Amino acid sequence: METNLARKVDAAGNIATIGAPLLPESFAVLVVEDDDFQRELVAQQLQILGVAKIYLAADGVEALMYLHNYGPAIRLILCDLEMPNMDGLEFIRHLSCSGSDAELAITSGSEQAVLRSVHTLCQAQGVTPLDVLEKPITNRHLKQLLDEAMVQQAVTAAPPKAQVPELGLLDILTGIENEEFEPHYQAKLDTASGRIVGAEALARWRHPQHGLLSPEVFIEPLEQAGEIDKLTFKLLAQAAADCRAFCELGLELRLSVNLSRASLADPNLAHRIHAIVCAAGVRPAQVMLEITETAAMTNVAVALENLARLRLRGFGLAIDDFGTGFASMEQLGRVAFTEIKIDRSFISNMHQTREARTIVESTIDIARRLGIDAVAEGVETGADWLALRKAGCPLVQGNYVSRPLPRQKFIQFCETRK
Repeated sequence: METNLARKVDAAGNIATIGAPLLPESFAVLVVEDDDFQRELVAQQLQILGVAKIYLAADGVEALMYLHNYGPAIRLILCDLEMPNMDGLEFIRHLSCSGSDAELAITSGSEQAVLRSVHTLCQAQGVTPLDVLEKPITNRHLKQLLDEAMVQQAVTAAPPKAQVPELGLLDILTGIENEEFEPHYQAKLDTASGRIVGAEALARWRHPQHGLLSPEVFIEPLEQAGEIDKLTFKLLAQAAADCRAFCELGLELRLSVNLSRASLADPNLAHRIHAIVCAAGVRPAQVMLEITETAAMTNVAVALENLARLRLRGFGLAIDDFGTGFASMEQLGRVAFTEIKIDRSFISNMHQTREARTIVESTIDIARRLGIDAVAEGVETGADWLALRKAGCPLVQGNYVSRPLPRQKFIQFCETRK
């Protein structure tokens, strides 16, 4: 049924709807579009959907003016890409620095591959669009955008959740000294056999007052203070002891432990790791050390010496977050990695974009040709699992297999998968 809405256009070019809008009176939309017909059409569609206040801009310069004058009221911005004076890409760059809380939706007649690139660019600039839409925009798409913008506005307006009080370096170091840190194990599964063949040891802080705390609380302060090794070696010793206990229970697993880039700068790192593992009665071949691409690029000579010595001693080496750095292929050529971990961002997008799917499949093929294992991180759904199995990925890791578990629960989980 067509809604009868009267409207007026003021001297500034703003359209105000007269009547009972479905959205709050304070909810304003900014339409940034150089084509007069398209701009007017979208405005009429927004009116029908109950938007009380609409600002119309023909380019990025005019849009910035509206943001400056009416910024707090603007809750949604519909922005074209190709415009004179200031195009959509430049406007988005300015938007990212403006402090605006408005939600953004990109509208364009460009092909899907270009729109996906623009979406990635927006995220890199700290602006995550609600959607990137091909023209012409339908009423259904606009209704979805308005609904999503309202949800986001409600989230922004909601009182913040109670947060853990900021914990300083002294608190963290005291926690390490008091044995409050422990590894939680996230299983790695063989897609061919369905068996659990390994696990990644992830640090958790069981704080006496605040409960279980994730690495976001403590990793960065330790790295900035040059104290990360205290946690790394503590976690490695615990993981090595658990590895031996797992073997005694008949669980033949290879455990992975992350190495910080700061640790790789220590010329004695390989010797210390070897000593800790051997003291626990574990063979180096049962331990995988995970290094990010950027870590392997830092202090190159010392890092390469450590990595080469670790491989000579029999340890496995995994390149973590593969594909997110700028020198992935170079790293594979200069370090004797035994495992590639495909970053979760590609796994989560492989069903939506051809580019992500191609990257995942190509990485699996590269690993196979190099004679090393590929591990897909962040496998969250059955669809992820089936797609990776079809692509021939030998190992997967993620919440679909198992979330990170404390030692005893991990043992119970493995027992159920025998």
